[in-house]
Amino acid sequence: MPLPATPSPSHRRTGAAPSHVPRSPRRHIAPLDGLRGIAVLGVLFFHAGHFDGGFLGVDLFFVLSGFLITGLLLEEARARDGRIDLVAFWGRRARRLLPALAVVLVGTLLLVWALGPPNLLRHALDDGPWVAANLANWHFVAERIGYWDSAQTRVFSHLWSIAVEEQFYAVWPLLLCLAARGRAAGRRVAAVAGAGAALSLVLMIVLTAPADPTRVYEGTDTRAFSLLLGALAATPPATRLMSRAGERAAGRWSLLLAAGIGAYWIMADGQDSPSLFRGGLFLHALAAALLIALLVRAPRTPAGRLLAAAPPRRLGTISYSLYLWHWPVYLLLSEERLGLQGAGRTAVLLAASVALARLSKVLVEDPVRFRARWARGRTGAIALVAVFAALAALWAAVPQPRTGEGSVDVTRLEPDGG
Repeated sequence: MPLPATPSPSHRRTGAAPSHVPRSPRRHIAPLDGLRGIAVLGVLFFHAGHFDGGFLGVDLFFVLSGFLITGLLLEEARARDGRIDLVAFWGRRARRLLPALAVVLVGTLLLVWALGPPNLLRHALDDGPWVAANLANWHFVAERIGYWDSAQTRVFSHLWSIAVEEQFYAVWPLLLCLAARGRAAGRRVAAVAGAGAALSLVLMIVLTAPADPTRVYEGTDTRAFSLLLGALAATPPATRLMSRAGERAAGRWSLLLAAGIGAYWIMADGQDSPSLFRGGLFLHALAAALLIALLVRAPRTPAGRLLAAAPPRRLGTISYSLYLWHWPVYLLLSEERLGLQGAGRTAVLLAASVALARLSKVLVEDPVRFRARWARGRTGAIALVAVFAALAALWAAVPQPRTGEGSVDVTRLEPDGG
């Protein structure tokens, strides 16, 4: 997941914008933190076997990421006469995402080596390098590792979505650089995002295989419409359209969209959801993009105040690291290991995941992102190379389980998920 770009905490939380001025997505909008919190909570309960529609939280993360990243890049282009510093952008993304990911890779591998069954370690050693290369989704697709039925044997299976986002961060800014130059830049970016989203939808429909939808569910090309619909919502034509809605109308529509999204989550049944891969995911992403745009336009409406409440907002601030850590925790703290099942085990899993996420944010993510001068420029690049070298050395040092040690039935560890 994800996951979405988080504006700097130095940005003050703002109130409702005047009706004639579209709000910039760069400002810190508290309801968007709450939306992140709802998204990650849905995923956590889905993977715990309690909420069949919670997997749609990943789609919500994609839309948020596309919206926020595009808003930031367009702001920079406007301020610099159409120019975007791609190296600086990728450096910010690296400082935001890679430290927590590296810690999860190292910590998970060591924990699986010490505590996990041989099958889990074997697959972790196989999948880890692809995760580090941000190609995990294509690795799973190429190896025909079914998303809906094989995740219980793979401790990094949930990181396919991180790979999709990282690939988007690599390609979309390049396209935006070309489209955002000269006159009518906003309309060109909107046209590229809209056309890309439509093409992605067509690819999903054409490539869907009912027996195993992993290819279209994890493929970057077939999931790009969620990110691109979010991007479209951040373009000037979309923000001008949103600015025409009065605060009261924005409030009504945001409540209606939130209710519709919630109803779809409740009715969804994993890969068996009706028309999920033939337009359902696309319509869900479109509704999410409209909701996000309305929340940015009028954050103090009833839906905005509900999402800005402390519990979802605080959960949203740790959503990235919480997403990274939860699945390894779920697999390692099995019913057999804990001696618990049902709600009791779920409570322990959630508490452990939140604790690790909070530690990651306080001890790793925020220091590197906001305070570590060495993480920038040339020293930052050297540090990045050193981290990847250390990961490679660790993967070489951990021994493969001996042949025949894979007799543990790890499919009992967790209900279907990924």
